Amino acid sequence: MVFSRRMAALAAVVLIPLGIAATSFALTDSPQEPEVPAKVELESGSPTPTPASTKPEPTPSDQVVSRPPVTDAPADEDDDDADDGPGDDG
Repeated sequence: MVFSRRMAALAAVVLIPLGIAATSFALTDSPQEPEVPAKVELESGSPTPTPASTKPEPTPSDQVVSRPPVTDAPADEDDDDADDGPGDDG
């Protein structure tokens, strides 16, 4: 009796995906060949380049930023929010 249940389970594991694959294959559209034009005409003349932006790119400022203070706390601790009060979002 146990043997037939195992065979039924094995058959279900094999046949269900095969049935899904067969159904998917049967329902797919067969692609049509693309239509190629008999004659291709190119535009005469050379293409005109698009005008470049006349506005120069902004340059970064020469502002010097000071280093953060050195602490003895490990790098993974983040206690910046420790002094925030209730309702303090910043």
